[in-house]
Amino acid sequence: MMKKILVTGANGQLGKEFRDLAPSFPHIEFLFLSREDLPIHHFELVRNVFQGFNPDVCINCAAYTAVDKAETEKELAFLVNAESVGVLSAVAHENNCKFIHVSTDYVYDGNGEKPYLETDSTNPVSVYGQSKLDGERQALKNNPESVIVRTSWVYSVHGKNFVKTMMKLMGEKSDLNVVSDQIGSPTWAADIAESIMIIISNEKWIPGIYNFSNDGVISWFDFAQEIKTIIQSQCHVHPIPTSAYPTPAKRPAYSVLNKSKIVDMYHIHLKNWKESLASCIIKMN
Repeated sequence: MMKKILVTGANGQLGKEFRDLAPSFPHIEFLFLSREDLPIHHFELVRNVFQGFNPDVCINCAAYTAVDKAETEKELAFLVNAESVGVLSAVAHENNCKFIHVSTDYVYDGNGEKPYLETDSTNPVSVYGQSKLDGERQALKNNPESVIVRTSWVYSVHGKNFVKTMMKLMGEKSDLNVVSDQIGSPTWAADIAESIMIIISNEKWIPGIYNFSNDGVISWFDFAQEIKTIIQSQCHVHPIPTSAYPTPAKRPAYSVLNKSKIVDMYHIHLKNWKESLASCIIKMN
């Protein structure tokens, strides 16, 4: 029998990666809905969609991701990242539909010194991080069978992201300053989509929280340097401390994720961040 998958937030970075991936799964019927198609905080509208399409799996890619703006748009951030997740997870539960939600490394405070486990205590330092943590909690409360994938430093061929910004600036400027004391792991959104499809295709459904990112531990400065190398830019990239680049929202200084759980449970192969970055930039050109 053909499996049906509902993807919300279908016009975002990750949603568009699922659109790109869909033709590789001819045995699956996908329904892609953007924020305009479906205001996911609206219980009755969500119920109508679930009853009409009857999905086996709902993948929630909808997110408010403007980390700095969230500091002044708290209500909107919580509406999209928390309340809406509560609605989707509850309706999925009502309809016996598996629910997958994508979260973030920003649920941690970044004061750690070794890769974060899913069981480590959360303590977000920004409104964005708080709203995403609240979304996780609502998902697990309303639908204990939920799978939550925490990821970090996401970029894609689609949408706005660090890689695209750096490529643009390196084409315009001779010098760039990039923060060198925030440490984490970049993740190509295409790899997240692929890993979620592996989870869905697995015979076993193992609910809970999973960390996922590309392999490797770097700073934003290292990330920019590698982008420069790949695109063969002549721009000079200079490392600076976070203190020299103040932002409205605080970022975790260290947000490396321990991925052993997702590797053990679902046998997911972690690609090196350099390999994925090169593949993404090739797709952009």
